[in-house]
Amino acid sequence: MSEDSHLTRAGATIAYQFTGSGSPAGYAHGVTLSRDAVRRLDLLDIDALAERHQLLSYDQRGHGRSTGRPVTEDYRFENYTQDLLALIDTLGIDQPMDFAGSSLGTDTALRAALAAPHRFRRLALLIPPVAWETGPRQARQWYFDTADSIERLGAAAWREQAAHADPLPIFADYPEFDMTPDVADELLPHVLRGAGQSDLPAPEAIATLRHPTLILAWDTDPLHPVATAERLHELLPHSTLHVATSVADIKGWTGLITDFFTD
Repeated sequence: MSEDSHLTRAGATIAYQFTGSGSPAGYAHGVTLSRDAVRRLDLLDIDALAERHQLLSYDQRGHGRSTGRPVTEDYRFENYTQDLLALIDTLGIDQPMDFAGSSLGTDTALRAALAAPHRFRRLALLIPPVAWETGPRQARQWYFDTADSIERLGAAAWREQAAHADPLPIFADYPEFDMTPDVADELLPHVLRGAGQSDLPAPEAIATLRHPTLILAWDTDPLHPVATAERLHELLPHSTLHVATSVADIKGWTGLITDFFTD
């Protein structure tokens, strides 16, 4: 694996790679994960995208090999988008790129396409996060409750507890399922609260996007409900939706994305 390059901006140093050959593509991971964590899960082969494209892969600010500071505001979704746009500028990518994002990465893709639609050709939105909630019992409260638990128990004790938590039902028989956060202990509560304070862009803004879009959701996950994916499918006029109900379905996503980006 080639060594990372680095971009420093707005209190963070972003570790990234731009590898392969062909038309440009990119991938952004979800909250508390990283490129290495995605590879460890062995559900999505992000490196396969580099077989047909020049691939931008990176760790979001405060995650993995990227750095950040203990400031909750830094981890609101819109700041991750500014990191992506700065990376594209730094690399001098001057043709529309295909871009895939998981969870937080879905928001990154949507916001970046809204801010600079000419920079993107096709979007793949994986496990879109819970969005546009109303009422007193919101799933996003998990982020705040978990941040509070980390500070109350201490990060080491919380990580030990989380390691023994039951997986999502769809992954009950998948021993490789490992959502261990790849975020430094001192940043983890801030990363979580930043996510809890964030939301996807307004539906009326998303509805203006005209990029061909592939939406991939998995079942049984309250933080990434199928309902969000279905709503995005309604909003995006050139979208296709696939809902996975098994690990085998999810492992087919790499092929769906590579085929979609090759069309």
